[in-house]
Amino acid sequence: MTSPAAVHTVVTDHVAVLTVSDPDRRNALTLELSAALADAVASAEADTDVHAVVLTGAGSAFCAGGDLGELARADAAGLERIYAGFVAVARCTLPTIAAVNGAAVGAGLNLSLAADVRLVGPRARFDARFLQLGLHPGGGMTWMLQRAVGPQVARAMVLLGTILDADAAVAQGLALSRHEDVVAAAVELAAVPAAAPRELVLATKASMRATAQPGLVDTDTHAAALATELGPQAHSATTPEFAAKVAALQQQITRR
Repeated sequence: MTSPAAVHTVVTDHVAVLTVSDPDRRNALTLELSAALADAVASAEADTDVHAVVLTGAGSAFCAGGDLGELARADAAGLERIYAGFVAVARCTLPTIAAVNGAAVGAGLNLSLAADVRLVGPRARFDARFLQLGLHPGGGMTWMLQRAVGPQVARAMVLLGTILDADAAVAQGLALSRHEDVVAAAVELAAVPAAAPRELVLATKASMRATAQPGLVDTDTHAAALATELGPQAHSATTPEFAAKVAALQQQITRR
């Protein structure tokens, strides 16, 4: 029996581990799963016992991207609903660590980029994939990726299809470090905010957001990038090229 898609939360020693779980679909973000992730992030923020958040995926993948069927049906409002989970991570007031255990593709790359810090396991892989699908990037990915690795590497990934494995991600600054047990390493890394007063943790992250580029708050910059990408992505989702690529991919999946 297939387990229903869900986001599981375990809180231990002031650290909430959120596991995006739909392993049969490689944790692809459906509207339902994205909403569940947004709710889980909000619950962690509301829980005064939580000082930091670790995010990972169930099974072999971190997140295989947005659900293809829902992307094909989505208008601008639908795309924003698909974004809801990783946008909640990006706006989280607590320190966030992505424990990237496997492939982070498309919207899954966005989900990893939304965290403050990324750690990688041996099977981690970062793949933008949008152009190969005939789809314009969305969710503020172009800004988030350039912020993480700089323009050259970001453009190689988005425009030229370069994929970074775990070692390359660390070498390019996309990930902080590689670990055999990436979730355990992320929980260990969260020990400092876990031991600090929660109000101090919140205030310090807020200050870092405001001082990264003085005069701007990074969540506002992300919102502007999201708005810039939304129209072109919504248009690209209506094109025959995108429909053909989605149909071909869905047929491949059905044959497995």
